[in-house]
Parts: sequence; C-alpha cells; structure tokens
Amino acid sequence: MFDLRPEFLIAAGLVLLVALPFHEFSHALAAYRLGDGTAKLLGRLTLNPLAHLDPIGAILILVAGFGWAKPTPYNPYNLRGGHYGEAIVSAAGPISNLVLAVAAALPFRFIVATEMDIPILVIEILYFFVSINVLLMVFNLIPLPPLDGSKVLYAVLDRETAFRVRPILDQYGPIILLALIFVPGLIGLPSPLGIVFEVVADPLTAFLVGL
Repeated sequence: MFDLRPEFLIAAGLVLLVALPFHEFSHALAAYRLGDGTAKLLGRLTLNPLAHLDPIGAILILVAGFGWAKPTPYNPYNLRGGHYGEAIVSAAGPISNLVLAVAAALPFRFIVATEMDIPILVIEILYFFVSINVLLMVFNLIPLPPLDGSKVLYAVLDRETAFRVRPILDQYGPIILLALIFVPGLIGLPSPLGIVFEVVADPLTAFLVGL
C-alpha cells in the first residue's frame, strides 16, 4: 500500500540510507569476524548505501515499508563454527534492525514521557523508523531463502533434516516468497505476510515505543 505521508517517506528514506546499509554491513562484519573476508574484498564491509541498495527492494521499502538490499556475499566454508557460524552471520542483519529500532524508540519514549515541545513530524518519523526496522527484522527472519531466517533454520535443525530440507528450500524458497508477497493482492486474498506483521511486528513496535 502506498503511503505518501511525509513522515513515512522521510522514515523510509532514512531506512534506505541507514538501516539497510547497517543491516548488510552487520552481515559483512560478522562474516569477517568469523574468518571470511569475501564481503570485505568485494567492498561490502562499508556503511555506504550505494554498495548495498537493491532497486526492487528499495522501491518496496518506499511503498510497502519492507524490502531488502543486495545480499552480502560470504563463503560459508571459511566461517568458524560451521553452520552455526553461518547462522550467526545471517542473524546479524535482523539483530541490527532491532538495535536501530530500540535506538529510535528511546528518544520517542523520552519525548512522549516528558512532553517535550518537539514538532509532531519528528515524533512521527521516529515512530515510523521504529516500525519499519521491526518489519525488516521480522521479514528477514522468515525461514525462506534468500532471507536470513532460512540460514538460522538450517542451524537449529538436526544435520540429517537440514541436509534433506535445504536443497528443496534453496530451490523453491525464493519462488514461494515472491508468491507470498505478490499473489494474494492480485487475487484479493489476505496477505500471509500482512498477517505475520500484524501478529508479530505490530505488537513488538507498540512495546518498543510504549504504546
């Protein structure tokens, strides 16, 4: 759904310039700390937005409040900890969004609690920045490739199950994900992702901002 309110567009712009680069930088940094320098060699160990933005994911951020950046490359065979190392690298991105959400929620709570004379636009930008980062965290933790949650899922499954499940999800996961995003709206059905966001992301946002 398009949201042309200036407070939303400004918050979405901040997500494009700050949150998405920080998300991918966190992946790259975690991989580097665990022994893989692939992302660094390819110029992805940086907070420069131009190194990370994906056109389709950026457009979705602006029009829907969730999206993605270019995946951060890494070589799982270089990582210490095996598939647990891969899970840590994957989880670093969503964790970075939670960190940013908390960082924006704290001044939001302070402003509201102290009734500071702050322009309402600033308060609304903080709220939307929290909300979008929570959406990004929840979205990326969905256990479908190429999202981060798939790697976390593989790590928590026993080796035999992961060995059977991973090839199937890696092949069909992206198709399933695109179908979940676009098909319900085309045929007039409720969006499964919308339900997930309503059940998980909205209450978490409300908790963080104290509403």
